[in-house]
Amino acid sequence: MAYTKKESFDEQITQKISGYYTEMISMLGEDVDRDGLAKTPERAAKAMQFLTQGYDQDAGEILKSALFKEDYSEMVIIKDIELYSLCEHHLLPFFGKAHVAYIPNGYVVGLSKIPRVIDVFARRLQVQERMTHEILHAIDDALKPLGVAVVIEAAHMCMMMRGVQKQNSSTTTSAFTGEFKNLETRNEFLSLILK
Repeated sequence: MAYTKKESFDEQITQKISGYYTEMISMLGEDVDRDGLAKTPERAAKAMQFLTQGYDQDAGEILKSALFKEDYSEMVIIKDIELYSLCEHHLLPFFGKAHVAYIPNGYVVGLSKIPRVIDVFARRLQVQERMTHEILHAIDDALKPLGVAVVIEAAHMCMMMRGVQKQNSSTTTSAFTGEFKNLETRNEFLSLILK
């Protein structure tokens, strides 16, 4: 029995993007018909659709699908959440981890929904600064908590592979609302994500 992989992609979009990759690879001086490259345009087209699927997802709906009434008003932290995204300036990957906290105000959210929200915004052409705020606002709008904190640490291939070519650099961004604007609360969060 032959191996078959089942994927779901819009065939018209896949063919169109594949054509662009074929043309680009040829323009770079490669033989698009050689064994190693024969299926690359189609694979790249599917990969690009996968890596940008966040445009078709609604972070607010994801969060609202798992809200639970709960009398808990202490900090909830989900840390070290892997993220992979594409820099909108060079279409090169950046990757790292996100740390998210919120202080409930009558409702908690299913823990798996926070990483899903991160994927919604990471699976778009992005800049880390904007993504940090998008995650923060999605959680703040859906949960109406007493505060939200988001910290993202990421390595950017556009800085490592080209341009300045600094291999050990990383970028940290943060955003805070509500109670996390209070220095004591913010410092508690920051100390807990560093453990």
